[in-house]
Order: sequence, then C-alpha cells, then structure tokens
Amino acid sequence: MAVLEGLKPEKVFGFFESICQIPHGSDNTKALSDWLVDFAKARNLEYYQDDLNDVIIIKEASEGYEDSEPVIIQGHMDMVCNVAEGCTKDMAKEGLDLAVDGDVIYAKGTTLGGDDGIAVAFMLAILDDDTLKHPRVETVFTVDEETGLFGAEAIDISPLKGRRFINIDSEDEGILTVGCAGGVTAIGELPVCREGFDGKAFEIKLAGLIGGHSGTEIMKGQENALKSLGRLLFELEDQAECRLVKINGGVADNVIPVSASAIIVSPEADKVRALCEEYRGIFAHEFKVDPDFTLTAEETAIEEVPMDECSTQRVIAYLCGTPNGVEKMTIGIEGLPQTSLSLGIVRTSEGMVEYTYCIRSSVDSECRMLARRLECQIKALGGTLRQEGAYPGWEYAAESPLRDLVCRVYKDQYGKDMVIEAIHAGLECGYFAGKMPGLDCVSIGPDLRDVHTPNEKMYISSVQRTWNLVTEVLARMK
Repeated sequence: MAVLEGLKPEKVFGFFESICQIPHGSDNTKALSDWLVDFAKARNLEYYQDDLNDVIIIKEASEGYEDSEPVIIQGHMDMVCNVAEGCTKDMAKEGLDLAVDGDVIYAKGTTLGGDDGIAVAFMLAILDDDTLKHPRVETVFTVDEETGLFGAEAIDISPLKGRRFINIDSEDEGILTVGCAGGVTAIGELPVCREGFDGKAFEIKLAGLIGGHSGTEIMKGQENALKSLGRLLFELEDQAECRLVKINGGVADNVIPVSASAIIVSPEADKVRALCEEYRGIFAHEFKVDPDFTLTAEETAIEEVPMDECSTQRVIAYLCGTPNGVEKMTIGIEGLPQTSLSLGIVRTSEGMVEYTYCIRSSVDSECRMLARRLECQIKALGGTLRQEGAYPGWEYAAESPLRDLVCRVYKDQYGKDMVIEAIHAGLECGYFAGKMPGLDCVSIGPDLRDVHTPNEKMYISSVQRTWNLVTEVLARMK
C-alpha cells in the first residue's frame, strides 16, 4: 500500500510518491527525466527533452478554451540530497522512505524534496486529468536549479507559445512572489609591490559582527567588517607612517563578512594604538545593529615583506572608497532593495589583493552599471575586474493581469488578500523572463519548512489549498 494513498488530491500525492521512488538529486536527474518522457509518450502528449535532461510536455486546450492564450507552468525536478546523522541511505541510488504525521509529510532520515517535487506532481496531475478546464498548458521541468539554475539557463524555449507563466517553487502559501534579483560575482584584482620597511608589526582585527545573507538581509543595517576596517586603515595611513602587509576577511561572496583583519608595520606604535582606541568609541556609537563587536590591535611577528608606500595607499584607498550596500530601493514594494552589492571577501597573496563582490539587481542594466563602476575604480588604480556566474533578474511589473487573476481567485476562495512580495535573490523566473520579453510571471507554492534538511516538512492541507488555487486560476483563463 502506498504511504500517501487516500490523500487528496489523489493524483498530486500519487505522482509525488512515484517520483520520490526515483533518485533525482541535482546532477542525477536522467532517470526522472526519462520517466517524464515515458509519461508523455503514454498519453500521446507533445514533449521535448534536451541534452541536460530538461523536459517540456504540452497539453492542448480543453473544450471551449481553444482561443485562450496558452499558460506555462514550471518547476525544477532536482532536489537537495541530505541525510540525517546515522542514516545509511544512498540517495543517489535509493528512493525515499515517506511518512505521514497528521498534516505533515516527511521522509525518514533524509530530505523530502518537496522543493520542488511538489511542482512536478502538480504539473503531472494537470496533464493527466482530462476533467480540468484550461487553455493550452505548457509544462516545463528544469534540472539543476539547486546548483546554479543551469537547466533554466540552457533550455530552448522555442516550443513555448505562452506568455503567462506560473512558477511553483515558493515555500509559503498565501504569498505571491512577483520579482527577484539577478546578479553576478565580480572579482577585482589589484597588483601590489613589496619592499622592506622598519617598524613594529600589528594585527588589527575587527570581529563579532552579525553578518547575514547579502541579498535578503542587505537592508537590515549590519556593518560590513571589511568596509569598516578599510575606513580605520585609511585614517591610520593618513595619520601615521605605516605599510600594509596583508588584509583578509569574509567567507563567501553572498555573506556579509563578520570579521576582517589586517597586518600593518609602523614605527609609530603609539599612534596605531591610540587610533584603534579612538575607533572603538566611534564604532560603539555607530554600530547600532552590531553592538557586540570587538576591535583589537596586537603586536605580531611577520615573515612577509610589507607592501611599498604606493601599493599600501592604493589597496587601502580602494577598500575605503568602493561602494557597498543598497544602491536603490524598489518603487512599489516597501522594504525591497532593487540594486545592491556586498564586498564579501578580501584575500591577499604575495603580489595581489583580491576583492570579491556579490552584485544583485532586479534590473539587469543597473547590475551591469554597478559592475562597470567597480571596474572603473579599480582600473584607475592599476587593477582589473572580471565577472563570473551571472544570472538575470526578474523585474517587478507595475501591471500584471496574471498577478491580478491569481489574487482575485485567492480572495474568492479564502476571503483574504494574498501577500505580494519580491525577493532580493535569484529564481528561475529570471531566466525565462529574460528569454521571453513581456512574460507575465508569478511564483507560488504550498507551505514547506526546513527545506534542504532532513527535517523538511510538507503540509497536506496547504498542498490541497494550493492545488485548488492553481486549478481555479486555469479555469478562469478562458
């Protein structure tokens, strides 16, 4: 007997249980992709499968909807594979052990893959049900979303005729996502020269900041340890003779750095100590969100040769002057950044200081311009800038008939308004919006909790309500 047997809607939970028996972690989607193709073949549905294993399955309009504009429904087939301590399941080869506890579905000892297996189940249930009313439905199953949106980036959208797009990859029922940021990693490299210099060596370290995600938390007022340390170093270089040996901080481009340290050499030790003491007071007054910081200046031994005067000045000036934080807020959505950047990592090697940024924007042209600003600044100081891993944004649209329709249906069904939000992070919708000008796009989903962990939960009643919402939206697209 199937674990989810008897749960309604039966087709949704039946298909979800079926795909849970097929290993489908990121980079391991071939078996599920082929299963989807077999599903389409068995029902004589038009389908496309590419070399990455992305799949498109198309079902023509039901009777009376032949003249309606097609709708695209999209989700990703890959899941994050994570096991609890002590669990011996090989998720690359074995299916999941599903369980039900009241209103909750989970997998024993592993992630559940509700992100985004529930989207796959929804689409299959729509394709398999001839009683539903709908326009031409173009379902899109992408791969490797969890590791970099690679399926959405590569997929050929030429079979798609629709310009209404429902993404089912959100994790909070009642929230309609209507925009997301695109982004790019920018890496600046500033060459340095070194020469001997006499003085005492100090390690100056700023630590104890709270940090956070450089997209979703960039607007909360946290201090950036690298930028704050750069400000102190700029003042020190102005007030005392000193040379920089190295500066390092940060762990990832998309994380606001919580600590940073620099080693300097100076013959004016008293000035170094005095300035650091002064800046403890300045930071204590200014750091409203980071009151538990520490700032230390301790003598240390060094083996490296310090940078020369020109290199010291250029490295510190760039660090102090480089932009960081929110550049522009989104008009029409309170509290949502439109464009931002975060200096996430600084690393020093023998001949180079490397600065790594995460740039985000829901407006691609602003993202490009911000990268150009960084390039102009570092080139003026003799450095270079390169970009990696760019992905497009999904700009909030002031007018969206699809958004209005979904909100009307939700209000009619549940007697309350949907929450409209955009996120300052990436979704696959950005790639599709970039490939299909004028795309009217929304993202929805049922309640999922603790995704990507062995504690992942999917709520049965929320799946039922979200299914009712999706099918009624389709029915009203006549």
